[in-house]
Amino acid sequence: MMTNPANDNSVLTIESNSIEYVAPENRHGKPADLFTLWFCTNVAPLAVISGATSVLIFHLDLVSAILAIAAGQFFGAIFHALTSAQGPLVGVPQMIQSRAQFGRYGSLLVVGFTTLIYLGFFVSNIILAGKTLHTAAPFVPVHVGTVLGAVLATLVGVIGYHFIHRFNKIGAWFMGGALVVGMVMLIPSLDASAFHQGHFDLANWFAMFGLCAVWQISFAPYTSDYSRYMPATTGFAKTFAFTYFGTSLGTIFAFLFGVLAVSTGHATDAMEAIRTQTGAFGYVLIGLFLINIIGHNGMNLYGGVLSIITAAQTFRPHWVPGRQVRILVSALLLVASTVTALWASSNFIAIFLTAIFAMRIVLAPWIAINLVDFYLINHRRYRVSEIISSNGGMYGSVNIKALAIYVFGIAIQVPFMEESFFHGPWASILGGADVSWMVGLVATALTYYVLASKSGSPARCHSPAAAQASE
Repeated sequence: MMTNPANDNSVLTIESNSIEYVAPENRHGKPADLFTLWFCTNVAPLAVISGATSVLIFHLDLVSAILAIAAGQFFGAIFHALTSAQGPLVGVPQMIQSRAQFGRYGSLLVVGFTTLIYLGFFVSNIILAGKTLHTAAPFVPVHVGTVLGAVLATLVGVIGYHFIHRFNKIGAWFMGGALVVGMVMLIPSLDASAFHQGHFDLANWFAMFGLCAVWQISFAPYTSDYSRYMPATTGFAKTFAFTYFGTSLGTIFAFLFGVLAVSTGHATDAMEAIRTQTGAFGYVLIGLFLINIIGHNGMNLYGGVLSIITAAQTFRPHWVPGRQVRILVSALLLVASTVTALWASSNFIAIFLTAIFAMRIVLAPWIAINLVDFYLINHRRYRVSEIISSNGGMYGSVNIKALAIYVFGIAIQVPFMEESFFHGPWASILGGADVSWMVGLVATALTYYVLASKSGSPARCHSPAAAQASE
């Protein structure tokens, strides 16, 4: 399953690769592209709304809210950037790489979870796109806007990697500039009373910190999908740095915009506050947010399609899925997701977001295993030819030990969980803040490092990843 030499890197040409390894001759791009990609992606309505919860839901004062948001995003971005830095070194999508940790068939458990996350986000965002379009242009019915948002996002995902990067490279300037203008318009309304609203509370502060950290971690299952085309010579440091600062600063910017919007107008709805307090410019912001939703949702579709193809290819090791397969799967997901979005209840997004944040229970142990295995056990070296081998190669079909540790990482979180649907016996350890994801992260990382180190890694003594991948 090696790369197609006919791959065309032009922006508007539909990407010919799907999940195969990208050979050195087809590598291109600069690490700075990762900054604009992740900055623009995170300057989105959902980020603005989530930032506002620090004031509206967690009742933090302005300074405490800002500190919780910054600390959480900067912490979570470490994991986001570490997975992104794997792309140039390995040259395959994130979910294919999971076979090195869990085995060819064992990785299907993780692939299944991430596919559900992608598709759930895709449905949520096309619903949000429909509502946003209706707000900007009331003559467009919500259901028409929903279908239009789904179709446009699918086109972005179908064209693929190169278009997604270019879309966000241009969008970063528009979205960043628009938010600066919006903030300048909001700041004069920030009176002394805004600084006296809410108060510092450790549990609520940590809850906001956790929301921000998990926001970044939720991207980890597909971050290397957008760095795998970059030359191996790009190296670790630049890939990490541009991803880290792009994703953290973009998200902090959007979250703080939401905080500012509800603090200045004392409103209970961030998007409505922005629209009413910025006058005619509010419609410009809504229009840009709509475009951003579509672009970001194209990434959700792209990731979901790659995950589904990865799962299918697991059972057909000699199959090399290309452009046509990606288009077909994208079309099927478009139909299924649009039908779901039109059928879904009006509070689907709220329900789904609750489920997504509950999904951190499966994301925390996965990212712990992924990072420990890649960086500490295998020292950034995987043999791609063995990962894609029909029998799993040196990585095997099922890594029982890794799967057992993964299940352990999920189970150890349960007593600490604090969710609307479940209250663990130790959930009040930090005044009610949910620390389960951090417990799972640390416990899984330590357990995996100790047990995997004892057994040794089959890939340790082999040549660097760039050379291995070409074998």
